[in-house]
Amino acid sequence: MSLSVRRHRRRKLKSEINVVPYIDVMLVLLVIFMITAPLLNLGVDVDLPKSNAKSLQQKTDPVVVQVDAAGNYFLAVKAGSNERVSRDELRTRLAAIVAQNPQSQVLIGADAKASYQTVTDAIDVLKLAHVDKVSLISAPKSPAK
Repeated sequence: MSLSVRRHRRRKLKSEINVVPYIDVMLVLLVIFMITAPLLNLGVDVDLPKSNAKSLQQKTDPVVVQVDAAGNYFLAVKAGSNERVSRDELRTRLAAIVAQNPQSQVLIGADAKASYQTVTDAIDVLKLAHVDKVSLISAPKSPAK
């Protein structure tokens, strides 16, 4: 009789999810992202010319077009999102940005070693994209000793 009672007794199933393995995976991914985030290239290093001009006060992030010493164009719509673009792609993307927001500010940051012609070509591309106001970016001069 005791043998038949044991056979009919079943274990109750657990209806819970074990989240410990998911937490372990999440922590490993967090460590990976913490290590690789500082290594990402967030911008292009350009040696800006020096100037005593005052900085502009603005409410929104401006659109920044950067020109390196080799004459390559880079477009940053949001801060830290620099991407290399061709001359035609720069014109079409800026035309779309200006069509959406005619009041958007466009800044040009050129390397100090970039030729004057390259910067002028960048301004011409902006004019073709119907950008009315263009500002140039410069680094502050170091005080004279």
